[in-house]
Amino acid sequence: MAVNTSYDFIVVGGGTAGCVLASRLLERQPSLSVLVIEAGADVTNHPHVSKPLEAALLHFSDIDFKYFTTPQEHLDNKPRYVCSVKALSGAITINAGGWIRGDKADYDEWAHQAADDRWSYQGLLPYFRRSEHHFDPNADAEQHGFNGPMHTSSVSTSGRHYPLRDTVLRAWKRLGLDEVPDANNGSPQGIAELVENRRNGLRQLTSVAYPLKGVQVMTETLVHRIILTDGKQGKVATGVELVDGRQLFVATGGEVLLSGGAYRSPQVLMLSGIGDKDELEKHGITQQVDLPWVGKNFHDHQMIFRYWKLRHPEKGLAMGSAAFADPSFEKGNPADWLATLTVPRDGLKEAIAKDEGKPVASVDSHVLVQGPRSHLEMNVLYAAFGAEQIGLEIPVDGSAIMSYYMACLPTSRGSITLASTDPTAAPVINPNYCATHTDRFVMREGWRVLSRLMLETPEGQDSVEDEILPEGHKCLSSDASDEDIDARIKIGGVSCSHPAASCSMGKVVDASCKVFGVQGLRVVDASVIPVPLAAHYQVPVFALAEQAVDIILSDREKID
Repeated sequence: MAVNTSYDFIVVGGGTAGCVLASRLLERQPSLSVLVIEAGADVTNHPHVSKPLEAALLHFSDIDFKYFTTPQEHLDNKPRYVCSVKALSGAITINAGGWIRGDKADYDEWAHQAADDRWSYQGLLPYFRRSEHHFDPNADAEQHGFNGPMHTSSVSTSGRHYPLRDTVLRAWKRLGLDEVPDANNGSPQGIAELVENRRNGLRQLTSVAYPLKGVQVMTETLVHRIILTDGKQGKVATGVELVDGRQLFVATGGEVLLSGGAYRSPQVLMLSGIGDKDELEKHGITQQVDLPWVGKNFHDHQMIFRYWKLRHPEKGLAMGSAAFADPSFEKGNPADWLATLTVPRDGLKEAIAKDEGKPVASVDSHVLVQGPRSHLEMNVLYAAFGAEQIGLEIPVDGSAIMSYYMACLPTSRGSITLASTDPTAAPVINPNYCATHTDRFVMREGWRVLSRLMLETPEGQDSVEDEILPEGHKCLSSDASDEDIDARIKIGGVSCSHPAASCSMGKVVDASCKVFGVQGLRVVDASVIPVPLAAHYQVPVFALAEQAVDIILSDREKID
């Protein structure tokens, strides 16, 4: 059932990238007709969206697809929950808000993989600035923007003064970390204040920060597939078909911009006949375009939480205590510092050599060894939540705090595949966590660093009485065996909700985000980021979408 109206651009997915694309395209060329199709609702007035500390109430709610992975072979053979947002504005409606740009080396590797310096750190820097309204007007103007839509704030500029702030900082410094005044300048290693994209302590929705005035928006509408026709130089994307059978088309020279995210974008491509022939044939889908890497190269950051019983809970050190009551504490996450670390070079080389079947001496120049790279992110939070993953029930009464670490540069690769031809069905999500010696080594090192911090520094010993343990496990110090640490990681490893690379640049799309073999179709979201980044992916996705707008309009001018 065709709808007569045609558009210059149809944006599939109204998440972070989709909203940026639509808003900026119309801002730059007001004569354009732009349609955004979003599976979820407009949550601008949702009662739990604006306050950061109410995000937990949104998981498993009506704005969450409630996806789970396949059983994870290298963990405990159990599925893991992966948050996937179904709402206009996308993941920003639920995420923790960390504004973590990451390490210059990671972006330079992205550019290397894409064979295009536009995706290097220096190439993306103008777009980091364009998207950002930095909290410090005296910061380095080469690194930061001060007029962008997304406002940021640090813990101290938001007015939060947590009682454990100085203690935690001293503990990190005792481990040899230097305090970094600005970790969002491409060189994050050390200990720095947490930065979040909050404005006056409230969450900012992408669809508000990037206004959609003049954009036609269809919410609670799911796209089934991209409509492809035969052109002179291969397939041409001419529109989209919705789940209800309606078909919407682009005008001559128009484009379909797929921004469904790392789970949905490859699913839509495969449902459209774009992908690996064998995979498509399993579901009776006729292949239209041979792109075997659709859904492959997928990765996600893995993290793990640990929980600690406070020695002096009566001092009001954590959420749940009546004395932990400063109103400013509601303006962001209950934490002060973010630590970014590398890992011991010799152990890393041994692990890489095992994975690649090479002598240890031959991996000196390996991309993960050079740098040194930022392999771990770590944090201490003045709260205790999420412990159900390891079978614990910890009351939020101010008696406990938690810590986490995240492996930033996983070498394990998984896949996104189809469960069926039903577009409303969840895709098959397999991050393949901890499948490599390298990832297991990095995860163990993260465990050991947290043990040193919390159990072996005077500050940690003065602050916490003991670790709160899952049944059948003992407290593991920094010199614990690999086997004992692995056992804890297997039950506690979870998704950090940073999925990417399932439509990788260089394999599925070119450096202008154009899908190989199809005219008029681009993918613009985290699925095109080809390598892991030591970042929280909202930051690179904003920059990716900002640069994509420039690329799209430049290409359009060439056609005109």
